[in-house]
Amino acid sequence: MARHPASETTWGGPYAALAAILAGAAALRLVGVGYGLPFALLNPDEESVVPRAWKMVHGGGADPHWFDHPTLLLYLLAPFQAWQAHPSLLAARLVAVALGLGAVAASWWLGRAAYGALAGGVAAAFVAVETTHVAYSRMAVTDVPLTLGIAASLALMVSGRLELAGVAAGLAAGTKYPGVLLLVPLAVAAWGRWLRLAAAVVLAAAAFLASSPYVVAHPGEAAGDAWRVERFALHGALGFEHDHWAGIAFAARLWHGAGPAAFVAAAGLGVAAVRRRRADLVLLSFVVVYAADLLTLRAHFDRYTLPLVPPLGALGGRMRSLAPVTLLLLVVPLVWSIRDDRLLTRTDTRVTARSWIERNLPRGAGVAADPGTAPLPGFRVLRLRLPGPRRSFDENRDLDRLRALGIAYVVVTGAVADPVKRARDRYPRESRFYASLRIEAQRVYGVAADGRLAGPWVRVYHLLR
Repeated sequence: MARHPASETTWGGPYAALAAILAGAAALRLVGVGYGLPFALLNPDEESVVPRAWKMVHGGGADPHWFDHPTLLLYLLAPFQAWQAHPSLLAARLVAVALGLGAVAASWWLGRAAYGALAGGVAAAFVAVETTHVAYSRMAVTDVPLTLGIAASLALMVSGRLELAGVAAGLAAGTKYPGVLLLVPLAVAAWGRWLRLAAAVVLAAAAFLASSPYVVAHPGEAAGDAWRVERFALHGALGFEHDHWAGIAFAARLWHGAGPAAFVAAAGLGVAAVRRRRADLVLLSFVVVYAADLLTLRAHFDRYTLPLVPPLGALGGRMRSLAPVTLLLLVVPLVWSIRDDRLLTRTDTRVTARSWIERNLPRGAGVAADPGTAPLPGFRVLRLRLPGPRRSFDENRDLDRLRALGIAYVVVTGAVADPVKRARDRYPRESRFYASLRIEAQRVYGVAADGRLAGPWVRVYHLLR
């Protein structure tokens, strides 16, 4: 591959541009990093990850006995929990911010290695302001670490460092199982160099096993957990029942993440399909295989598009003549990310509701609560299960049963009730539960987002006998 001179960029050279982009990316991600604390209200998956990382360094050992995701993220978070008396979401989120900045830097590396310094700047800026990446970079979950691993592995592939690319691919799979799809562009990058490809695949497997060794120790448990998570994505989730076909739905998620710059990335993808240089084929093969995997899913979460963001950013920088236009278009997702950041400076409605409950309800009272609401220590809490496609009905969503169980209050949130209402044809019994609360129970408290608060509405009902 021909070298691209550093003179392709201005403003003090590519490293100065990268430093400026990283500074802006850090500012976007650090705003709101404390949202909802000490509760996992940004993303409920943090409740599955952070306490397990904390437990590892407080006598629990390295075996998580949990394989919804591989173990590498837990190992990355655990050292920063060592001096915490309790699981620290803030410490974990700061690690997530660092990993998000790493993904921005790796995207710069990818664009530069594939198409030159200017493309590196465009790719880094693309990832730095992409709204989904900004949002998940402050959450202690697996999606951004996976994106970092993918960007680094692809950069090594287009640089011709195949063995190291295999190691990076194994570490990416060690954060989240879809990282295994990197074997496809790895084969493309190594095509015709079969011994190096074999060595890279062996190193990928070794890196995965080193980062998630207990997958081998508990293969049955790991396979069961992984399949349960995959089945959840295949069957869908609450809120996506009336969504478009997966191709349209995920294209919309990419638009909401990158705005009009996504069209430039799509044009770069088309040019790559025509030119078919080695870097083109590596990026094209990954985008195609990952997009094909997305098409099998009925749960269209925005985070599932994150692995596509670095290669699309690099492809968006492929056409040097359009680089100024692309950078100008990135102002749109930048404004969107700043808007989202402003919301995260407000108090969450669920925190406000929790404070009201602690002040006004009798301690020790029985409380049934929707998933996603804040914890209520000091109360006898019955957590209602999250509805979803092919999930069994929660028998506790019945007022007579709740009364028989000694439940006096019910806490519900729009994060669950609103999508149930929109899909009442799929959830008739859950819809009747919320309707019966409005008719048969006394509403004693309600709060919704306004100029001071953010988050879903929350209501508290008293079950009358």
